[in-house]
Amino acid sequence: MKLLHTLKYYLLLLLVIIPVSSKSQELNCNVQISAQMIQGSNREIFESMQRDIYDFMNNTVWTNHVLSYSERIDCNILINLTDQLSGDEFRGTIQVQLRRPVFNTTYNSTILNFVDNNFQFRYVEFQTLEFDPSTHRFNLISVLAYYAYMIIGFDYDTFSPLGGTEFFQMAEKIVTNAQNAPEAGWKPFDGSRNRNRYWLVKNVLNKEYESVRLFNYEYYILGLDIMESKTGEARMNMSESLKLIQEVYRKRPDPYMYLVQIILDAKTDELVNIYSGAYPEEKGRVLQILNEIDPANKAKYERMNESTIR
Repeated sequence: MKLLHTLKYYLLLLLVIIPVSSKSQELNCNVQISAQMIQGSNREIFESMQRDIYDFMNNTVWTNHVLSYSERIDCNILINLTDQLSGDEFRGTIQVQLRRPVFNTTYNSTILNFVDNNFQFRYVEFQTLEFDPSTHRFNLISVLAYYAYMIIGFDYDTFSPLGGTEFFQMAEKIVTNAQNAPEAGWKPFDGSRNRNRYWLVKNVLNKEYESVRLFNYEYYILGLDIMESKTGEARMNMSESLKLIQEVYRKRPDPYMYLVQIILDAKTDELVNIYSGAYPEEKGRVLQILNEIDPANKAKYERMNESTIR
């Protein structure tokens, strides 16, 4: 009996000393910084910058969801610095890439791959990067946090219908907090053709674009995730999912439809590979949809006709 009480005592002590965490990091984010265009600078600052951004993206707890290490979301942040405006101020671009593993395969499908050209920020070496969701303090932190939530939101949308809404709302809050920021990318009129952070999240949360988000769910769950075992059914379901984007394209909620183009740009090569092996009738139907909704990539889609049925 005494031994039992002793064991209970030590167990309680361990629970006090080692708290049980209900949260975990969500991102497995590779970070690369290129500063080749900046001459005569202290190169060590770019190494420190890369380490700090890597730690910020991967070690910040972005949600209250519990993910195992294997469930972390694979993504890339590629920062290309073009100008050093002062000792601690930089300008360049940030490229965001998001991948998703396909069920029962070793294949990773690209969900996002786009470049944000409105990226200017201050970075002070050895200064800790900490995110405060209630305010905009530093543009570097706000931009990184915005894309962290966009990445999580797009990933969750592929596993459940509109599953990423709460994370897109967090990204929208970051945009709202940054409306008085002097840096570009946060306001409706920044950039050209409505291609900025403001319009991307506005498109995502706009009900008129809801079918684009439902496409992401059906394309993966009813398509790619069953491609290994039910190829014909998967392709048929993916063909149907493309009609969801076609529906939005025909309604044309705004003249530029930034979200539609970002989604299609990430899928072009994958769609060509998938439908190159389809029967001519199915291939023809898909080509008709793609050439309508994505005329900029028409030449790429025509490559489907170069392959035989498999």
